[in-house]
Parts: sequence; structure tokens; C-alpha cells
Amino acid sequence: MITQMSQTAVCNRHHSIDQQLCRWILLSLDRLPDNHLAMTQELIANMLGVRREGVTEAAGKLQKLGVITYSRGRITVLNRPKLETLSCECYAVVKVETDRLLSYPFLTKS
Repeated sequence: MITQMSQTAVCNRHHSIDQQLCRWILLSLDRLPDNHLAMTQELIANMLGVRREGVTEAAGKLQKLGVITYSRGRITVLNRPKLETLSCECYAVVKVETDRLLSYPFLTKS
């Protein structure tokens, strides 16, 4: 949790809204069973600490690139590998740490 909070603070200070949105979508998808998110631009803006217009612009760019579709508060990821490429390195840092902490070798079948 501390790693995620620290990395988010760094990300918010040093990376573009586009990169932050990619990171946020990826981290959200990691906690969901499919590639759909139900989030308004207002909610995303509040989560990222940016203006809603910035989220609108960033989501529009991702949609033009064919990475997501976005309509009426519903985001569908069409190309996750491309989304990971467009994200900053902050996503990978948090993912590695989360995977490390949540791996339970004793639960794995041999």
C-alpha cells in the first residue's frame, strides 16, 4: 500500500494525464474479472486529482488510438498491451510489488 501511494504521488507530479489515465485503468482492470470499467470522467478526474476536461481529452486520445472505447461512463479496453506501452513506468512498479505481496506459493498446486 505504501509503495502504491508513493508511486502514485510521484506519478501525479511527473507524468502526463494521458499516462496517469493509462496507469489508473490498468490498475483498475487488475482488480476486475473482465476488460470493462464503469466510471464517469468526473470520478476518474477526482481519483487522479485533475480537471474533468483533462480526462476527456486523454480518453479521447486513447479512443482514437483504438486502445479503449468510452461511452456514457463505460470504458472497454480493446488493446491492453498498447495501454501498457502508453502507461508510465509507475504501473509496472506497483504491479510487481502487488504481485510479489499477493503471491502465495503454498497455495499453488505442485
